[in-house]
Amino acid sequence: MSKVAWKGGALLGPLPPVMVSCGNGETDNIITVAWTGITCTHPPKTYISIRPSRHSYPIIRETGEFVINLAPASLVRAVDYCGIFTGAKVDKFEKCGLTRAPAQAVKCPLIAEAPLSLECRVTDVIPLGSHDMFLADIVAVDVEESLLDERGALCLSRAELVAFAHGEYFALGDKLGKFGFSAAKKKPHPPRGKGGRPVPQKRKDHGGKT
Repeated sequence: MSKVAWKGGALLGPLPPVMVSCGNGETDNIITVAWTGITCTHPPKTYISIRPSRHSYPIIRETGEFVINLAPASLVRAVDYCGIFTGAKVDKFEKCGLTRAPAQAVKCPLIAEAPLSLECRVTDVIPLGSHDMFLADIVAVDVEESLLDERGALCLSRAELVAFAHGEYFALGDKLGKFGFSAAKKKPHPPRGKGGRPVPQKRKDHGGKT
């Protein structure tokens, strides 16, 4: 396949358009961020990159805390709104009909309607150019109970999360597999007879009494 060569640019997708909540005790805000991801497993670390001109920047810089709230498709309008308007002029919680909820380990609020929230404590602020990166430890995770199965395992596919790619929002599609499926051994299918019914298998005689 032929390709066209472009100059280097910030073109990567899909990305998670997360709603980042922050607060300093007097004021709080939500900012939508797509420049985010995981940087380490042990200890669990993440980052968000924000322009210094944004209203949330000095709040996070001052407090050293923020919450990454994952966004389901049902909140896509709120996701978009919180990425357009400034918290200096509007209360985004009130405008978007979102609920402030207390976090476990940080003082700023999380978004109650978000199915999963990562509570973060900043360890480093790294100037990169147009954005500064807030590198942070994930100190607590808040999970909606409906995302857990009967064994308590997380089923994140139930959250119907939103993806962001080149200025557009998408709902995540069909499951294609799980981690490691390409190397998993295939289970042999039992022989089938007419009509596709499984053929009964004879039990092996090991010479002992049953």
